[in-house]
Formats: sequence, C-alpha cells, structure tokens
Amino acid sequence: MKKYKIETIVGIFVFLGLLCIGYMTVKLGKVSFLYDDSYPIAAKFISVTGLRDGNPVDIMGIEVGRVERITMDQENQQAVVHMKIRKGIKIYDDAIASIKTEGLVGDQYISIDPGGSGTLLKANGTIMETQAPVDILGLISKYAFGDVKKP
Repeated sequence: MKKYKIETIVGIFVFLGLLCIGYMTVKLGKVSFLYDDSYPIAAKFISVTGLRDGNPVDIMGIEVGRVERITMDQENQQAVVHMKIRKGIKIYDDAIASIKTEGLVGDQYISIDPGGSGTLLKANGTIMETQAPVDILGLISKYAFGDVKKP
C-alpha cells in the first residue's frame, strides 16, 4: 500500500511540473490561445533586408508589437510587412515606418512614428510612408576601400 502512495505523490509532482513548463512556454513564447489582444497592420517597403518574422515593432523605443509575416507585392514590386500591434496603441494614417538596426550589427526591428493627422489607421490598414534599412555593411566596405568621397 505504501508503494502506491509514493507513486501517486511522484505522479502528482510530475504532472504539476509539466503544467508549469507548459505555462512558462506559452508565456515566454508570447503565444496566445484564448484571446488575441492585438490588431493587424501592414507596411510596404522597397527593401526589408535582415528583417524576419517575429522581430519587434517599436514606437518611441517601446515594443508595441511583432512582425507577423513578410510577403511580396508582385504588382508594385514591394515587400509587404504584416505586423500585429497591441490594442490600445494609436497609429494614424500619416505614420512613418522605418527599419532600424539594434547596435552596429544587431537584429533588425521596425520603428514607427505614429503620426498625428487625426485619422486613425484601422485594423488591416497599410502604412504608406516607409524608409528602407541603411546598408551598414555597404557603408563600412565603402569606407574601408576608400570609395567614400570627402566633401
């Protein structure tokens, strides 16, 4: 009888441990199953070099969303970045999205200047004013090989 009691207690602890691991995986992975507290928007860029799904979206240095996916608009020859933005964050239709780099050779992220025209960008709206990323490696190679002209 004592053997079954110990096995039951061990089984309960293993079950609770698995529940805790599952909970932490969902929380740290920022996965939401029950509700979605964000809304989708998009931005069209000429180039999205270095940007990946899951990269952060910042407004004034505060993370407000994530890059959901990147597709291509064949008709206009542009890359379309689909983002999820937290509800409650106001982005106007004159917003400017730009691709920035964390540090010298860090990950890419999208920085949004939210604008202020008075007309809010609706869910599934598109930011039309964008700035492509600066090619840091190209600038460094130009400087290193003497292609930079002094004014």
